Amino acid sequence: MSINLDQMSLTELKDLKARVIRAIDTFNERRKREILAELEETARARGYSLAELTALKVTRKRSVSAPRFANPANPSDTWTGRGRKPGWYTAAIAAGKSPGDLAI
Repeated sequence: MSINLDQMSLTELKDLKARVIRAIDTFNERRKREILAELEETARARGYSLAELTALKVTRKRSVSAPRFANPANPSDTWTGRGRKPGWYTAAIAAGKSPGDLAI
């Protein structure tokens, strides 16, 4: 299939472009339907429906950070150094203490 683009008018080129875009879209949709059918068959073969499997929530486990700073007035009040700075930390820094002074 050979198309001589140099001999086509602007209208013909735009029409060709629209047809190519439609062909690509329908190809992608057809391919998605084929893959979805394969996935549904695999899920059925293993005793599940695809809807059951896609409804599962995937949760990410967060690592617990060890505290790095402690409140001098109340050592049980700690901060990991992540997130928003606690008021006691900002007050201590403003009063002239260094982060090293507050470190555990």
